[in-house]
Amino acid sequence: MDFKTLKTFQMIVKYGSFARAAKEMNYVQSTVTMQIQKLELDLGVQLIERGHGKEFRLTEAGRLFHDQSMQIVKNMEQIQTSLSNLQLGETGHIRIGVTEPTGSYRLPGILKEFMSMYPNIRISLEYANTPTLTERILSGELDFSLCSAPDIGNDLYFEPLFQEEFVALMPEDHPLTLKAVLAPEDIRGYRLLITAETCPYRRRLEMVMQETGNLSLDTMEIGSMTALKFFVENGLGIALIPKIIAEPAAAGTTIRTISGKLIYMTFGILCKASAYPLQLASQKLYQYLKLHLSEQSTL
Repeated sequence: MDFKTLKTFQMIVKYGSFARAAKEMNYVQSTVTMQIQKLELDLGVQLIERGHGKEFRLTEAGRLFHDQSMQIVKNMEQIQTSLSNLQLGETGHIRIGVTEPTGSYRLPGILKEFMSMYPNIRISLEYANTPTLTERILSGELDFSLCSAPDIGNDLYFEPLFQEEFVALMPEDHPLTLKAVLAPEDIRGYRLLITAETCPYRRRLEMVMQETGNLSLDTMEIGSMTALKFFVENGLGIALIPKIIAEPAAAGTTIRTISGKLIYMTFGILCKASAYPLQLASQKLYQYLKLHLSEQSTL
């Protein structure tokens, strides 16, 4: 007893005709007849009583078999559709890692459009910094991530997509508002709000500050990149943050551009080198993100 035979039996009952069932299944009628004969032989019961001409009726066993096999046929059809969609990349579960501010400021709108196009694709998001996401990718817990460039080495593939522009955000009465453009050395002597020690941007910030001779700074560590602006609003210091977070400037704060190496930081898509190019649904989402994120900035 196989799925095709079950479906043939259901079609015969549905249309009340061996000939119509054969047409719908794209079989010759003799094939349908042989399938039903074999099905009855396998089950050891008669399912259909043939009358004169094309007439037939279901036996009691036939009615029972019809009722209980109907859901089996529906389930198998659903499985076939799901497997077909999987091969086309139109179903599946994708696990993505993402850093801020992309996760909160760019991704929701893009994913809304993508998921309306592919409603059978399920997406899970994990928010973390680049080092943590790198470990999760290497361990196989994430399919890919949207983050800054990882440390050189490891089994990783990184494709740059856009440059995150950073600006200085400060209280509107801060002395540095007198300058139209800030250089890294201008920050000396003022409290700088910084992200966690593991944040790649903070590491870069500290490296640039060392190059300019600013080895010791008055800093206050805030564990969230997106939270920095709220601490600036309350006059706790200045922060160098992505422009997309800073704009529009909240009441009581002012934005200034930054010169030198702190202007941009490259962000892109990170995955295992051995997993690239990605497959099925992950590849569809990868290409969609690549298109829409790269539109937002040029490298």
